[in-house]
Amino acid sequence: MYEIKKQIYLDLSKTQKSALCNFLRALVKKLPELSTDEIMEKFIEDEKYYLEINNSRFGFLENLLDDEQFLKDTEKYLKECKKYYDYKKSQEPIIQAQKAFEKKKREFLKEVKMSKETPTKKQLYYYEKLCKKYNLEKKELTSKLEARDEIDKIIKEHSPAVDFTDEIL
Repeated sequence: MYEIKKQIYLDLSKTQKSALCNFLRALVKKLPELSTDEIMEKFIEDEKYYLEINNSRFGFLENLLDDEQFLKDTEKYLKECKKYYDYKKSQEPIIQAQKAFEKKKREFLKEVKMSKETPTKKQLYYYEKLCKKYNLEKKELTSKLEARDEIDKIIKEHSPAVDFTDEIL
């Protein structure tokens, strides 16, 4: 998409070209279900309307809307944008899988780090209180990971399972 920007709208200033390209790219993103021809028709129709009421975003297009080179450049750019967004959409499952993998990797590394650190005072205090409350024998906790797992195990074993089926009936 960036290579084509160098080849189109050679008569426009850098600012005008940038504004027009950004608008067209946003239009393609906003209307993915339309073809490039339909998007181009909509753009030209809208711009003609805005020029008639003297409220155009792109006043510099007044003499260019019917120019053959301008229309070719616009069509080229819209097709390139469409290809870009179609490609991006096709890559979405791969990106999501990569994000899920990275999340699992971070969790694993977090647990590895926790397994090497000594338990915090809060964890030890909470573990002792739970052991007293449920009359359990205390173990020697050697890591944050072990402390977390032991605390979770005690809570799961001794917390009453909530059954909502009785309330529904």
